[in-house]
Amino acid sequence: MQKYPVRNTHRANLNAPALERILKSCFDAVEGTGDERTTRWGAIAQLTVRAEGRELRVDVTMDPKVPEDVARETIARYNRFLEEATGYSAKERAKRLRKSAGAAPSGA
Repeated sequence: MQKYPVRNTHRANLNAPALERILKSCFDAVEGTGDERTTRWGAIAQLTVRAEGRELRVDVTMDPKVPEDVARETIARYNRFLEEATGYSAKERAKRLRKSAGAAPSGA
């Protein structure tokens, strides 16, 4: 499970109908009730998304036994979904993740 921050300009995407619309544009079929939406496509065995406050919670299960071209296309679609939903590109998400990991206490 991963939580992604959402830009102020994209916070309207943090509702079930908007998430469903974005998922359908990236992955075709969407299921779900309440606040959660689930889809499957290519190397994604299951992708479940839900808004949690100002963040997007994403739970993804991957299938490593798919052809390489399917895996590449899956990653591209997944990144496109996250960018549409959060407003942050893959590069920006990685930078934020590194920054938050560096700021975390070591616990040692």
